Amino acid sequence: MEVAPDLSAVSALALQVDLLQLPPEIPAPGAPALRGVLDHLFAHWLSLPDTVALVSCLAQKAKANGAGFAGGAMLPSMMMQGGANVPPLSPRSPRLSRKPSGVGGHSNRCASPLRPATARAVKEVIPQFYFRDGRPLPYEQKRQCISIVEQLFAGHSNGLRIQEFRMVTRELCKLPSFFTTVLFGKIDKDNTEFVSRDAFMDFWVNSNMMTMDSATQVFTILKQPDHDYLTKEDFKPVLRDLLDNHPGLEFLKSTPEFQERYAETVVYRIFYCLNRIGNGLLSLRELKRGNLLDSLRHADDEEDINKVLRYFSYEHFYVIYCKFWELDTDHDFFIDKENLIKYGNHALTYRIVDRIFSEVPRKFTSKIPGKMCYEDFVHFILSEEDKSSEPSQDYWFKCIDLDGNGILTHIELQYFFEEQLHRMECMAQEPVLFEDILCQLVDMIGPEDDTFFTIKDFRRCKLSGHFFNVLFNLNKFMAFESRDPFLIRQCVKSHP
Repeated sequence: MEVAPDLSAVSALALQVDLLQLPPEIPAPGAPALRGVLDHLFAHWLSLPDTVALVSCLAQKAKANGAGFAGGAMLPSMMMQGGANVPPLSPRSPRLSRKPSGVGGHSNRCASPLRPATARAVKEVIPQFYFRDGRPLPYEQKRQCISIVEQLFAGHSNGLRIQEFRMVTRELCKLPSFFTTVLFGKIDKDNTEFVSRDAFMDFWVNSNMMTMDSATQVFTILKQPDHDYLTKEDFKPVLRDLLDNHPGLEFLKSTPEFQERYAETVVYRIFYCLNRIGNGLLSLRELKRGNLLDSLRHADDEEDINKVLRYFSYEHFYVIYCKFWELDTDHDFFIDKENLIKYGNHALTYRIVDRIFSEVPRKFTSKIPGKMCYEDFVHFILSEEDKSSEPSQDYWFKCIDLDGNGILTHIELQYFFEEQLHRMECMAQEPVLFEDILCQLVDMIGPEDDTFFTIKDFRRCKLSGHFFNVLFNLNKFMAFESRDPFLIRQCVKSHP
């Protein structure tokens, strides 16, 4: 039996710190004698006792195993051994720290080859998450859609006419029926008065319109091809279709002038609520943030248009238009400062009317100095009649903010209340001191800082309308003051 070599000397092999110190005669890197120095260091390493023992062990193992011996695998394995008090130079790899099992379960360090230093990285396939034209329709949903399209277009080899296409708009596209005209025109670009099955499939299915949310669908259908916004003109086909087909507006067909004014008013109301920037260009983000789509569906389902209070109520339009007609005494479709001061039986103060005609809250679209057109009046009356809405709060906050610094100080409030106090005295009403009014306003709004008010303070309070009425609308101010205090407290509690 072959006697195993004594590896006690090898097992005692450890990294000596003093061996890491280079001889003092080593030249700087790049010197001509650098190669000679390296040879000297290698010869010095070979002469060390530990190295001699290692080489002897390797030679004996090579003789015992023949040509199949991998000497390169021996050196790292033995260099890992050392004294228990000597730490390794770096963390051990999990592959090196495992002990391979030999015959009978004994470890055989010298004979165990190392695993490859690097393994082929497994490439993780990341599914596509961005689609320039929208996410494709799932196969099953697309198959169902094609089946419905085949049923709707069955028997119409040339395609569907616009009245026949209304069913497609409502049942398949899930859009209000009065989008039929504009959707039909988007598909029938050549004005053939027909929409074929293939043309509809290309526009609605193959272009991934079905996978878009409702707001994006409406935005894409209404906007012009080279625009990324909606203008007031883009809504005209929808309002035209609504006027022609809604049963609640059938009585207007004999009065085209009122039809036109109604459509204008609806569009102005939409932009008043949604286009908060006020630039007349409605973005997709603004459309998504609003409630227009719900109102469109409500108008499509409700036969009584007056029950659709948002945007489409004919009664609301009639009140707005009649108010404007009463103030426009010469009927040139413009009103000036003297006309507006008569609004609500002279309810507004001169100072607030001056601020409105200074175009502080909103630039007039009339383009005539000192003249307010119908669109400007719609914005005014919507702000006046519902001061709790955010567009109204912005409108009146800008009017009161004399220096435009974004806060309302006590001095600014007193400036507007002075005229209110004077009017109360002229009407033989018991005057209310500004100090008392100020305390009431602070208690009503509850600002973060009692010394001034910000627009955020009004956002948190539903009684902001009374705040502004105190400052410039005498009729509504007196009506609020004459209310039962118990009802006022109940209102405050219900609108924290």
